[in-house]
Amino acid sequence: MILHSLTPQTDADKHEALAQAGASQRERLDALYLVLAQVPCGKVVSYGQLAELAGLGRAARWVGTTLSRLPEGSTLPWHRVVAAGGRLSLPAGSASGAEQRARLRTEGVLVINDRVDIRRHGWHSMQDSG
Repeated sequence: MILHSLTPQTDADKHEALAQAGASQRERLDALYLVLAQVPCGKVVSYGQLAELAGLGRAARWVGTTLSRLPEGSTLPWHRVVAAGGRLSLPAGSASGAEQRARLRTEGVLVINDRVDIRRHGWHSMQDSG
């Protein structure tokens, strides 16, 4: 089963059902990737918010683990996912941390003290996508 509409909507119950009904790993991945692909350039989303939007409940840690295992060459905008409050969780001295910061800056996202201003750059899916 692939979910076709994963923006926050009135049928949040459907999303919660996905998390509670023991969706297969493939279904969970499809839901996560579909929502992540919608995060626009210059915007960020938290791990928890991404999990919630994908109908995965409170699966922020699972989202983080899953994103750390994306296949080489993936075009999903993993760099637009940040920790709660806009904190960048990838270490500044690591290759992935440096890449995330560079990509965000290229998109016009201001990074100060390893944080992104969520009020300015946070994605509010329905409002920002369209």
